[in-house]
Amino acid sequence: MTQTNTEYGFRTRLNLPFEQTIEKVTAALKTEGFGVLTEIDVKATLKKKLDVEFRKYVILGACNPLLANQALTEELEIGLFLPCNVIVYDDEQGGSVVSIVDPISMLGVVANSNLDIVADEARARLQRVSKALETAV
Repeated sequence: MTQTNTEYGFRTRLNLPFEQTIEKVTAALKTEGFGVLTEIDVKATLKKKLDVEFRKYVILGACNPLLANQALTEELEIGLFLPCNVIVYDDEQGGSVVSIVDPISMLGVVANSNLDIVADEARARLQRVSKALETAV
């Protein structure tokens, strides 16, 4: 397993099958107070809409209600950035990749410094999710 940071998220590779990785991600998110509100099966959607074959790829919309409430109370339009997206996809080595959005990068376009505390807390929680996944195998 390796963890890397991109300009906009945290990426971890797991030596686990796709379905098992989704279970681990969901459990790790729950530990940090996040629930999965949405699940978009990109593979199925592309097949249905375009008749295109694509690897197993799911977008999970994760939300921590406490943090969402704090952010929405501070700025109503922040809902444009919610929920926090997590992607899980098959890689070429038989494992899975998990990438989690970095809330600080996402909110970089918002000119409201009062949201920094919420973004910092969300980032810390999501980084812990990513680190927990490193030890999930």
